[in-house]
Amino acid sequence: MPVIDHTAQPHHELHGARFQSLASPSLGSEETSVWRLRLEPGTPGMPHRVTREEIFVVLGGSATVSLDGTSQPLAAGATLVLPAGVELSLETGADALEAIVCLPVGGQAVVGDGEPFTPPWAA
Repeated sequence: MPVIDHTAQPHHELHGARFQSLASPSLGSEETSVWRLRLEPGTPGMPHRVTREEIFVVLGGSATVSLDGTSQPLAAGATLVLPAGVELSLETGADALEAIVCLPVGGQAVVGDGEPFTPPWAA
């Protein structure tokens, strides 16, 4: 099993979120993309959907998660299982949110009525 050195793990920033690729096809994985997500305090939600199931394991902080318009708190220790096609929005308050996120290779994101795309941290 290959070891991916932290210096090879690219970082991406978008809408107050920081994504650190941990495993992805560009880093040698074939079936699962994994990244570390950090949402800074006060980050507004960015509604989107994914084409495959996505899993969030919350390591620290908190946020409000909205799934198809229904909101609930999300805090350290929780795991969020996002089914394909459900609209997700994560919004932070006074705390940052840190999570590990997994998406099967080939999974894509869709924002609004836009075309599906593979996020660069999962490519």
